[in-house]
Amino acid sequence: MPKKPKMKYYVVWNGRKPGIYTSWEECEKQVKGYKNAKYKAFESYQLAKKALEQGPQTFETSKKSTLNKQFYLKDFEPELRGIAVDAACSGNPGPMEYRGVWLENGQEVFHQGPFMDATNNIGEFLAIVHALALLKQKNLNLPVYSDSQIAINWVKNKKCNTSLKPTEKNKKVFELIHRAEKWLQENSYQNPVLKWNTREWGEIPADFGRK
Repeated sequence: MPKKPKMKYYVVWNGRKPGIYTSWEECEKQVKGYKNAKYKAFESYQLAKKALEQGPQTFETSKKSTLNKQFYLKDFEPELRGIAVDAACSGNPGPMEYRGVWLENGQEVFHQGPFMDATNNIGEFLAIVHALALLKQKNLNLPVYSDSQIAINWVKNKKCNTSLKPTEKNKKVFELIHRAEKWLQENSYQNPVLKWNTREWGEIPADFGRK
C-alpha cells in the first residue's frame, strides 16, 4: 500500500485558466505547453488562496525558483480512496482477465475473465470503464488509477482503438468492448482517471503478480 498522502492544492498564476486546483492532472492541463507558465503546490487551501492573491513574485526568491516543479514525480501521491485496476494476459493475444481493488484496503471489488484471444490493453480499457460505471452507480466521485497510458487515452477518446481482429474465440471480448464504448458515449462522469506512477509508488495494487 502507498504511504498516507498529503493533500495538495495547486496554484496556477499564469496558465490557461489561473486558479486553485486539487489534482496535478487538472493543474497540468492549465500549464503544459503554456509559455511562461507559473504554478506551485501548497499544503493547505488557506496557503494556496493567499499565494494566488499575492502572486508568484512572492515565491521567486532566486533564479533557481521552486516554481514549476514536476510534482507528480515525488510530491504528489495517490489518494488512498479510489479504485486501482489492472489486467493480465498470457500472450498477445491470449487469455486475458482484469480486476479492480479498493485502494484503502486492497479488497478486490471486481474480477472478470479469463477471456480468450484478447490483449492486455483491452483488459485495461475494460477495467477502467468497469470501475467508472461502478463508481457512478454508487455515486462516488473517487479516482480510478491504471498503469496503462494507452488504455487511459482510449477511455478519454471513448474508443477502444485496438488492432485486434474479431474471431469466434474473442466474440465475448468484442461484446464487452462495444458495451464499454456505448457506456462512455452515453454517460458523463467526474471521476479522475489517473496514471499510476509505478516508479515512485511501486506496482499498482491491482497487479496480478505474474511478471
